[in-house]
Amino acid sequence: MVVDDGLAATADERRWFCQRLQNSGKIGGASEAIAWGTFELASDKQDKRASNPNEGTGSTEATTAKGAGRLAEIGGHLGRFGKGLAKGFYDHGRKAGVRAFELSQTVHGRLRNDVAPRLVEGLRRADETYQLRARLTTLARHPLMQRFVPASRWLADYRRAHLSGDMTAGVIVAIMLIPQAMAYALLAGLPPEVGLYASIVPLFIYALFGTSRALAVGPVAIVSLMVASTLAPLATPGSPTYVALAGTLALLSGLFLLVLGLLRVGFIVNFMSHPVIAGFTSAAALIIGFSQLKHLLGLKLARSHLIHKTVGQAIEKADQINLVTLTIGLASVAALLARQRIAHLFERQGWITPQVAAVLPRAMPFVVVVIAIVLTWGLGLADAFGVAIVGEIPRGLPPLTLPHYDLELWQTLLPAAVLISIVGFLESVSVAKSLASKRRQKIDANQELIGLGAANIGASLTGGYPVTGGFSRSVVNFTAGANTPLASMLTAVIIAIALLLLTPLLYHLPKAVLAAIIMVAVATLVDFRTLRHAWSYNKPDGLSYLATFFAVLAFGVEIGIIVGMGISLALHLWRTSRPHVAIVGRVGDSEHFRNVARHRVATYPGLLLMRIDESLYFANTAFLEDFILRQVADDPKVRHLVLICSAVNDIDASALETLEQLIGRLRDSGVALHLAEVKGPVMDKLAESRFLDHLAPVL
Repeated sequence: MVVDDGLAATADERRWFCQRLQNSGKIGGASEAIAWGTFELASDKQDKRASNPNEGTGSTEATTAKGAGRLAEIGGHLGRFGKGLAKGFYDHGRKAGVRAFELSQTVHGRLRNDVAPRLVEGLRRADETYQLRARLTTLARHPLMQRFVPASRWLADYRRAHLSGDMTAGVIVAIMLIPQAMAYALLAGLPPEVGLYASIVPLFIYALFGTSRALAVGPVAIVSLMVASTLAPLATPGSPTYVALAGTLALLSGLFLLVLGLLRVGFIVNFMSHPVIAGFTSAAALIIGFSQLKHLLGLKLARSHLIHKTVGQAIEKADQINLVTLTIGLASVAALLARQRIAHLFERQGWITPQVAAVLPRAMPFVVVVIAIVLTWGLGLADAFGVAIVGEIPRGLPPLTLPHYDLELWQTLLPAAVLISIVGFLESVSVAKSLASKRRQKIDANQELIGLGAANIGASLTGGYPVTGGFSRSVVNFTAGANTPLASMLTAVIIAIALLLLTPLLYHLPKAVLAAIIMVAVATLVDFRTLRHAWSYNKPDGLSYLATFFAVLAFGVEIGIIVGMGISLALHLWRTSRPHVAIVGRVGDSEHFRNVARHRVATYPGLLLMRIDESLYFANTAFLEDFILRQVADDPKVRHLVLICSAVNDIDASALETLEQLIGRLRDSGVALHLAEVKGPVMDKLAESRFLDHLAPVL
């Protein structure tokens, strides 16, 4: 349709125009809507002019109609353009829809044929894993499993919240243990790597069979000294034979501990009193400290357990002291002693954060080692000034080793293995109980014997030497947040990685630094406070401390510890062989009876009440018999003697025979013997014997 100037659109033309508007797309419709409105306006005006010819037909109306026609024509063009654009969008959308459908079909096929089977397989495996975990949890909670493998207790109840503490403690203890293990191996006369070997498998084994959740097992100073004093007369320190003997010693120690644990007779290692242990430890610490003078001064000194000989040799060779080595050693000692102050100083200066300041004192041995290695390597101190260094350390995990089976050799090493086992066990259990009490946890002494025994056997099979729980490392492990033995397992993994990757970096480590680490570590073992306390409270205990202390210094650790154990047993026998016996009377009208020498009590003529404050056994029955007969002889009016046995927990066969003889002697004197407040277990044993028949009065 063409709209000419001056022509009016008919009704049919308008309908045709509306039809085109309806058939056009949304975009074209929007454009033609504008044109239609303009066209309709022009048409209305033309209709009005046609119906009212009286109105003017001036140029204004003609111009308006002509403009409206132009606009309508433009609107038509816009409508056709919009329709084409809409058709393009439609075609593009149809093609996109086809492609989307094809893509959906492809995705559906992959989901059905590939992803879905994998998902089903993953769910099946997850279900199998869940079932396996459930079975393992059930197995871990089994009473036998929890009895013989204590790790099942904490593994079954392990929580994700424990992981952060275990990881932190494992890393910190590993940083502390790497230089310590190497230093203690040198103290034992072994290559440095042996100390690292002894810090991997034993840690895993103890984590499985030990009951302490914070005890850090590995090489320690006292045991290292005992190993050196045992093996030095048998082989050259550091030689392959010497290393093999150390492994055999670990095997014998482990077997001894394991047998004690299986027989559940761990109490026999408790025959050393605390003053004896403190005296032994203090003297051994001094021997260890002075034994490191040769490394600290850069001198070659003969090994000796006598401090005065070591000091004498050092004085004789004073002109040969390596000043550079001495400087390195003293600087290391100073840094280790002042580690707390250094951390606080760095924190105040803003050089480190509070978190780093809290960790730095524990990691100071590792920091000192790193600095010493860098300086020795960078300045060439080993070649230029003769500074003794560790040298090459074999790279790789511990080798599988089999200890020598030689019956004569085993007989030679067995006494030392027994002493090492006892000392190591006492040190481990003391620190384990101390740490466990802070978290209200329990320590089973017999299971600790099994755990430490298995750990030592593991050390013997992996190129190590005797190990036990270390006091300082255990405390660090505890304070660093260790919740379970998983921390020790992580420590072992880090040390294994160090053996695989970092051993070349330890080549330039000065031995003076390791000597400094040992000297600072054992300085805390010297305990004279116990001597002061024991002497003020009980002089015999103070004498036992002094006797053990000087025996170790004079005769060595083995003889010294035997002397200490002998003194402990002798003191126990002496104390129990003279039990406290009190003559008692009645307190007023009550049923309480107290010592007549301490309280105002009532006594009765012809009746002697006597309380025995000790169990009766072969060592004290003669004393008791003499005391009773003496009291009866001093008071001829006595006709009845009552022994109050409230403190008697046991009566052995020797004491029973003595009591039977005493009944006859008293009866001959006209005195009847009676027993009172006898405990149930004691009465049961007496009832099984014929003692009660002797006790019955003669009619």
